[in-house]
Amino acid sequence: MANETQSRDMQVRGKQDVSGAAEQTRPGPVFTPPVDICEDENGIKLMADMPGVKPDDVNIDVRENTLTLAGKVKPFEGAEETDLMIEYDIGLYYRQFTLPELVDQEKIDAQLKDGVLTLVLPKAEAAKPKKIEIKSG
Repeated sequence: MANETQSRDMQVRGKQDVSGAAEQTRPGPVFTPPVDICEDENGIKLMADMPGVKPDDVNIDVRENTLTLAGKVKPFEGAEETDLMIEYDIGLYYRQFTLPELVDQEKIDAQLKDGVLTLVLPKAEAAKPKKIEIKSG
């Protein structure tokens, strides 16, 4: 049973189209990048899978406590090449998150490496746990 559960967890998911009531203003497919989110006492780390996206094609925007991630996957074949088979979809990755008040939005750090966009969302000093020293007396 454990191996069956583990094999299900390890399966690769394909790109998922964004589904919603809003209509697109740009042509082409829009994908929801899968995301892992972790938290510790210093902040929140968000890792979004965006294979095929280059750093210049990523847009990260924060406004009114909403974090927006967008990244464009461009065709990788050259103009002189002829497509024989295409299984890798190109399009736009798009995802939004509501940020908690505890995030220091001015200090958000972003890095893109090996198709994974990593954002470090540090907690504001007021939100970090503090150790209270006990005085005897």
